[in-house]
Order: sequence, then structure tokens, then C-alpha cells
Amino acid sequence: MKLLRRAARGVRDFWYQFNAPARHLSLGFLTLGGFLAGIVFWGGFNTALEVTNTEDFCVSCHEMRDNVFEELKTTIHYSNRSGVRATCPDCHVPHDWTDKIARKMQASKEVWGKIFGTINTREKFLDQRLVLATHEWTRLKANDSLECRNCHDYDSMDLTRQASRAARIHRTFLATGQATCIDCHKGIAHRLPHMAGIPQGVQAAPAAPSATPPPR
Repeated sequence: MKLLRRAARGVRDFWYQFNAPARHLSLGFLTLGGFLAGIVFWGGFNTALEVTNTEDFCVSCHEMRDNVFEELKTTIHYSNRSGVRATCPDCHVPHDWTDKIARKMQASKEVWGKIFGTINTREKFLDQRLVLATHEWTRLKANDSLECRNCHDYDSMDLTRQASRAARIHRTFLATGQATCIDCHKGIAHRLPHMAGIPQGVQAAPAAPSATPPPR
């Protein structure tokens, strides 16, 4: 009985503290209000995040719409026999939430470029194309082509349906981690800048193994 009375007293004390006035509002009201405010904030944050993660948002500025988006329209990533189309976020934003947030924070620097008109004309864009492309190649190289893997997975590749050279390079370099997608697939969705001095692809594919002579 003593234990029951002690437990009941503890519950009563907790309920009293929970409903005790905090100057003008009870602790319970503040807790509930904070919880609801958190839901509203989190919902608003994720809604804004998803709005900025759409192709419509990406091409809402003319710098993207009139340059790289027009180039994308001529590629297989935009139009193909299967009807599976990659949008801007598919290739430039990882799908996992933490990686997505990190990418959004990194991309916030582009706001300054918009404000100061870094590439607000076609001429400026062409002058900066190599710099912009190099930044993206370097980023994809560092994260092991994470955005490419939003759709492409080595373990799901049917190498028997690939050209022999592509299958050999994928098996030798991609499967072993010696190379990543962007090493060989620069310019897959946008026109390449002047590539003099820029490494492209696997520089030296391995020679086919020589046949072992039969034993005598």
C-alpha cells in the first residue's frame, strides 16, 4: 500500500508540475505549443526543401534555362525510348537526406552568383564554362559520383548487354573503385568546354591477358 500511495503521490506531483502556471501559461500548454510549432516548422522546412529540389525551380532563372537546360534537351537523359527522364535534381542533388542538406548548403553560394550576375549573359556563361564544369567534376569525383548512383548501380548492370569495351572498363575500374562515373562520363548531359589538358576517361585501359601456352 505504501508503494501505491507513493506512486500515486508521484503521479499527482508530476501532473501538478505539468499544469503549474509558468507566469501566465501552464507548462503543459507551453510543451504542447512547442510540439505543434515544431511540426509546423519541420513541415514548412521540408516543403521549402522539396520546392527547391524540382526542375521548375532550377530553370526558373534564365541562366540555367537558356544555357544548360537547353543543352540537356538534346541528350538521352532528357528524351529516350523508355521515357525515363533525369531532371536537374536527379543529377545534381543526392537523394539521402543528410547528403541532400549538405548539397543544398553548398549550392547556396550560387545565390551570390545570381545577385552579382556572374553568368547573366551567354558570353559570361561561355567564358566561365570550364570553371563551372571543373567545379562539378571535382565535386562528383570527391563523392564517388553520388548523384549518378541515384539511378545507376553497378550491381544492377547487365554487363553482357554492354559493348565489350564498356563492360571491360566497368568491370576493371568501376567495380574496383579505381575510377568513378564522372571520370569517363564528362559531358553526358551538357556540352563540354574546351578540353585541352583535361583528363578524360580511363587513360590506359588494361591490355587483354595473353593466352597461356598449353603444357607439353
